[in-house]
Amino acid sequence: MTTYFWWVIFPYITIAIMIVGVLYRYAFRQLSWAAPSTEFFEKKWLRIGSPLFHWGIVFAFIGHLMGMVVPKDFYEFLGITDHLYHIGAIYGGGLAGLMVVVGLIILLIRKIVVDPVRIHATFADFFTVIALLIVAGMGAYMTIIYNTTVVEYEYRTTIGPWFRSLFVLNPNYQLMESVPLLFKVHIIAAFGLFASIPFTRLIHFYSLPVNYPLRAPQQYRSRNGYKRNG
Repeated sequence: MTTYFWWVIFPYITIAIMIVGVLYRYAFRQLSWAAPSTEFFEKKWLRIGSPLFHWGIVFAFIGHLMGMVVPKDFYEFLGITDHLYHIGAIYGGGLAGLMVVVGLIILLIRKIVVDPVRIHATFADFFTVIALLIVAGMGAYMTIIYNTTVVEYEYRTTIGPWFRSLFVLNPNYQLMESVPLLFKVHIIAAFGLFASIPFTRLIHFYSLPVNYPLRAPQQYRSRNGYKRNG
């Protein structure tokens, strides 16, 4: 029953909370959807931590799609050996994980050290950064250290098929019984993070700036220059 709960019931509960919560917030609380900028309070650390975090998340997301969604047979069809795949996963995934972790550490220190940022930060803000740091930290450790010093774990034959089985409503939870504990904790923490999205500023994850490249440039003028011209 414990195995069934964590790998069947729990994922569906967290996904349901995320979907219903996102729809509710979009319908009734759109004004709280965007993540307000704190660049006015501090720029130096933000310009380093924010790009590292956001680009790292993008690369990590792509890496998870390649490992969890794309079947192992597809790589074999392309002639990509297991060793070559894992080398790419360790270097590419490790770099993405480090970018996320370093970026989050910088942003967390900024929230604690910079007084205006700390004052305007809520509990949800700190929870989001810390929860992301825990999940990303475990992922980076598994990719860089666990897979190179303990065992090169083949998650594409266990976690990957289980993850895909969730979307066809036929979860093959037995596959998760042999998965190392660290990987299980990482997955459970990640699904818990998904459930928190509607209640935190992670909600702006669903507001992808697809129109940004086509948007007309915005012009800014200094207040002193405006007074002189007036």
